[in-house]
Amino acid sequence: MAEIVIGIASSHTPQLSSGVDMWPDHAERDRRHPQLLGKDARYHSYAELLDGADPAIARQLLPEVWERKYHRVQTAVEMLSATLSAADADLAVVIGDDQRELFVDDGIPAFACFTGTELVDMAPDAEAMARIPRGILAAFWAVHGDEPASHPVATELSAHIAERLAWDDFDLTVFSRQPAGRTLGHAFTFPRYRLGLPATVPIVPVFVNTYYPPNVPSAARCYDLGRALRRAIESWQCDARVAVIASGGLTHFVIDEELDRLVLDSIAAGDDAALAGISRDRLRSGNSEILNWVTAAGALEGLSPAIIDYVPGYRTPAGTGTGMAFARWD
Repeated sequence: MAEIVIGIASSHTPQLSSGVDMWPDHAERDRRHPQLLGKDARYHSYAELLDGADPAIARQLLPEVWERKYHRVQTAVEMLSATLSAADADLAVVIGDDQRELFVDDGIPAFACFTGTELVDMAPDAEAMARIPRGILAAFWAVHGDEPASHPVATELSAHIAERLAWDDFDLTVFSRQPAGRTLGHAFTFPRYRLGLPATVPIVPVFVNTYYPPNVPSAARCYDLGRALRRAIESWQCDARVAVIASGGLTHFVIDEELDRLVLDSIAAGDDAALAGISRDRLRSGNSEILNWVTAAGALEGLSPAIIDYVPGYRTPAGTGTGMAFARWD
């Protein structure tokens, strides 16, 4: 029987991998962002957020503070990488969201599984690269190789999961062919390039539509999905050590420390009701990637959670940035 031997969750923001010298570039994009989801769960302009921001945030923008925070998140990533390596998993189930990388207007599923043998990640072509902001480009090493790279897929487990999820009344899209010209998304490549998942370890990508309404699942539905994933993995008749990895989050592009700490405290306490009860209006825009953590928490029930670190990466006086978080279950 397959066994889940380790679980990890990590932010994958470019702020984590671009170098602190690029944080001002990320900040400038925040200032131009037309709709920033505030802590009141409503969208605002940057100027509106700045008008109501806590003046104390300015102290979070000092160069020495940024350097300390950058060091902390690198240390946390190194700890997760060591944890993943020590677990010596045969396979990795990666829970993430696609951001118009594989899925575009011809179909964006609420949940999806891939049952082919491999998925390829490809950096954008030269024309597209020229339009990408410098800060994003500086973090590309964490999500794309220099050349197209194949990511092997654990086809049998993926197909088994798809079948068992259907038996558990989850309506999901199952596909076995990568759409031409489209790349495996950064949520699913981050574990390999940044967390050190060996290129030889097959993945099972579990796609959750967190970003694009109207078919965004609730937190309760995602927690139930995680539980169903665990049952599916443990019912697979194969002697395999399985890692579960959640990629993304926490709050961005406006940091909501209260919401981030609710998520992390609930994971640490095993409070499934609190995680499932997070309202939809708070889980929009970048905050929506919290759903990947909620799904993982459901899948990892029974293991012991530990929060490695939480670093609110403020990058403007309006409170924009990323709540960078790192956790493990073993």
